[in-house]
Amino acid sequence: MISQPVRTRTDACAEPLCTAYDTALLDLDGVVYIGGAAVGHAADALAGAKARGMRLAYVTNNASRPAATVAGQLTAMGVPAEPADVITSAQAVARLVAEAVPPGARVLVVGGEGLYGPLRERGLVVVESADDEPAAVVQGHGGPAMPWGRLMEAAFAVQRGVPWFASNADLTIPTPRGIAPGNGAALEVVRLATGAVPRVAGKPQPPMHRETVIRTGARRPLVVGDRLDTDIEGAYNGGVDALLVLTGVTGPAELLAAGPRHRPAYVAADLRALADGQPEVAMAGGYAGPVARCGGWSASVRAAEPELRLDGEGQPLDGLRALCAAAWTYAGEGSCGLDPGKALARLGL
Repeated sequence: MISQPVRTRTDACAEPLCTAYDTALLDLDGVVYIGGAAVGHAADALAGAKARGMRLAYVTNNASRPAATVAGQLTAMGVPAEPADVITSAQAVARLVAEAVPPGARVLVVGGEGLYGPLRERGLVVVESADDEPAAVVQGHGGPAMPWGRLMEAAFAVQRGVPWFASNADLTIPTPRGIAPGNGAALEVVRLATGAVPRVAGKPQPPMHRETVIRTGARRPLVVGDRLDTDIEGAYNGGVDALLVLTGVTGPAELLAAGPRHRPAYVAADLRALADGQPEVAMAGGYAGPVARCGGWSASVRAAEPELRLDGEGQPLDGLRALCAAAWTYAGEGSCGLDPGKALARLGL
């Protein structure tokens, strides 16, 4: 894990992000698509970024489907993608397991078919019972049809001391009908039964970043995501910049309250931001404390009576960037506990 300075504002970028960075490490759920539909403007924005020389890598914590299946779904949405462009947490956890157990070892798999291929590619033998003497348990998202009995098999094996690995620990996933339980919720079932803690490969843990860099050869990657606790923290742990898009789980209020590990370098409404630069946020001293300015907006926190204030007019995202700088400067290494409601109401966000 790379030590990072405390970020107190978003960064400026004078050139388009798609030329300033060689590879976009794109989350899928909430960034490129939600459920079975592409996020607005995503397909055209990604095609444009690729045409300008940016490599696109689709990095997903969802281990339930093979990379080829994911690439096919993306292509059907008009998103440019080949199977080699898709990096899943199943691939990352398969590398972890292969490094920890003997060649040809048996592995108890609990999850979707996307886990099976990467494990077999590493020469491991997939089994489905705790009585098959597995050398490891690997758990990933199995979807709504996964039987409860699979979680029981994982618990039985882990109770016997078998090492436990997880593709990812996302507690929730976005769907067209709302927020649904993710693999992290299923991990909690096994943890409560065993008291054990799995070794996790997916974002925000470093193995996912390592797998992506190995497979893409990225030299200056940009993580693009919608979640602070996986995408942005994963970028922080890997020592790379991140772009937060507001098309998925994270909203403006959560962004303003973010602690140091969850503060992105850039923020945008959607993937069209890849074609643009990012404006500077300037800091200046005010009579009541620091003032952040971006575009036509200025934001501050009154020291005598702590309150996020926003003045001016202009593009709403510039106002949000100014508010982030004021809130993060006020919070320092903590999390800003101020109510942003009045300030955000001015932006319509």
